[in-house]
Amino acid sequence: MIRITPVRVTGPDNEQLGILETPDAIKLAQEKGFDLVEVVPDSRPPVCKIMDYGKYKYELSQKARKQRAASKSTEMKEIRLGRSVKIGEHDIQIRIDQSRRFLLAGHKVMVTQRFKGREIAHKDLGIDNLRQVANALADLGKVEQSPRWMGKQASIIVAPDKVKCEAHKRKLEKERAAKIARGEVVEEEKPLEIPEDIEEEDDDLDLEEGEDGVDAGAGEGDVQADVQGDSAAGQPKG
Repeated sequence: MIRITPVRVTGPDNEQLGILETPDAIKLAQEKGFDLVEVVPDSRPPVCKIMDYGKYKYELSQKARKQRAASKSTEMKEIRLGRSVKIGEHDIQIRIDQSRRFLLAGHKVMVTQRFKGREIAHKDLGIDNLRQVANALADLGKVEQSPRWMGKQASIIVAPDKVKCEAHKRKLEKERAAKIARGEVVEEEKPLEIPEDIEEEDDDLDLEEGEDGVDAGAGEGDVQADVQGDSAAGQPKG
């Protein structure tokens, strides 16, 4: 039951109907054969939409069911930071955005930095990239595994934080409802699959193992706590 009056009303096709007294808005919805649903209760005035409430509830339940099913089938997703440590900021951001979608879907993410040729002598550059990703994901997850080395590549694992992810989802839903109420176009959710351009860029990587005779495992202990510590520092206490 909508207790506050007046309310801002949006029509079935997202058209703006203005601010109406709640009884008038309910009557208008009934005349159109729909219901008046409060979609943004925290705004003043509250935003309501004329819609088929039964269909709306069904769509919400279907979405919740899919989310529960997805959470039960947690997978380890791998995101590779290009073919070398010389990856651009834009490309790193693309991988961060993809990692966030994986975490919100309940998956763990393995972020792998590869070193090409003599880059292995400058491990700090690759560790900086991993640290940047870990810090950018700190509001959704936590570093479960600090840098682990295998040949000329290092990986971290970020696990989703259920409480943070659920809070972020509620925030996104609220923002989405507000956009709908304003009649703005809402983007469809992007698929979880890794974009082809990322896969194609990474698949042709030549690891060049043994090229420089450098022990890739040397100094592993020096950098493990660094990434772990930075990510933890970016998270709120409590």
